[in-house]
Amino acid sequence: ASLVEAAQTSRSETQDLADQVSSIFVPTVLAIAVVTMIVWGLLGQGVTAAFTAGVAVLIIACPCALGLATPMALLAGTGRGARLGIVIKGARSLERARDIDVVAMDKTGTLTTGQMAVTQVWDESGRAVRISDNPLVLVVAAALEAGSEHPISRTVVEACPGIAPAEDFRALPGLGVSGVVDGLPARAGRVSLFDAIPDELSKNVEQTQAEGRTVLVVGRGDDILGAIAVSDEIKPEAVIAVNRLLGAGVRPVLVTGDNSGAAARVASELGIDEVISEVMPEDKVDVVKRLQADETRVAMMGDGVNDAAALQAADLGVAMGTGTDVAIAASDIVCTRGDPRLAVEALSLAHATDRTIRQNLFWAFAYNVVAIPVAAVGLLSPVIAAAAMAFSSIFVVTNSMRLV
Repeated sequence: ASLVEAAQTSRSETQDLADQVSSIFVPTVLAIAVVTMIVWGLLGQGVTAAFTAGVAVLIIACPCALGLATPMALLAGTGRGARLGIVIKGARSLERARDIDVVAMDKTGTLTTGQMAVTQVWDESGRAVRISDNPLVLVVAAALEAGSEHPISRTVVEACPGIAPAEDFRALPGLGVSGVVDGLPARAGRVSLFDAIPDELSKNVEQTQAEGRTVLVVGRGDDILGAIAVSDEIKPEAVIAVNRLLGAGVRPVLVTGDNSGAAARVASELGIDEVISEVMPEDKVDVVKRLQADETRVAMMGDGVNDAAALQAADLGVAMGTGTDVAIAASDIVCTRGDPRLAVEALSLAHATDRTIRQNLFWAFAYNVVAIPVAAVGLLSPVIAAAAMAFSSIFVVTNSMRLV
């Protein structure tokens, strides 16, 4: 609620421009009013007629509509977003959202449910073992993953509950986790985290990754204990979100630290042509900057700790509210339900708000361009001018409320 309130009271670039115009507009109108009275006086129309015409110019040219054009639209737009479950952190965030050309999207937890399941476990020889037997590889992995907030980590812990967490836990961004289990250093994560793994186990890992599943290799001390395969389901809403982006002419790009097989499977099902996989967290920032070449405006969607820097580097950061606090803090827009369609809705809302602002400003300027000369030649009394001025403000307010 405080973020929405701050957004509604923050200033936008368009509002700054309108205020600059108003600072020139007001003294100009004062000068026109004085010139009107002088001209009427020189034409011998009398003091009353000259004064009436000058006052009519002042009244009908009141810049209220100019001042209301932008903040009323932003107020309505951010309010609409809040009701949809979109928290927009500032007026400038809403302005940036209207110019997005590319949306870079994380996979796990953003486009997929993050509710994974352990589907297979192998020992060090590559032989499949039953998950229900709590094999050593799964026990060690559960101890290590107990300290992580990643969806894969939670899945491993749920598959082998009741295991004491590892000591000296460390997250290895983009690689996995490490710690001390039963007095020995242990690691779990990507194949690249290890110097070498047994041939049969390596074959199983490669085949499983080619099928689009994620694999964790687990080792303790100098020994490889085996590997664990987990699978994830694509959010049904993600398909709709990607289709809407494509329909709006926005290019979706899948950016993930997961293996190329899993990334390709998700991209294929979603209809995303551009995939950048096996990306380290620090490299996600470079990916965003690369996409920003040639003045391309890039939005980044993510939910994890490893997405935070990229969310900050992008022109617009969109975080899933079901993700980590650091991702939410680094973003410009938060989708409270973790629904990727809300990110697309935020872009649509930004375009609608921008369109409303332009309509408001056009009306306010056009009104003054037409009304001031009419008042200056004496065709409007101050009473009618006051009514017309009030109507211009009412129009701006009611036009903005259409966003709600």
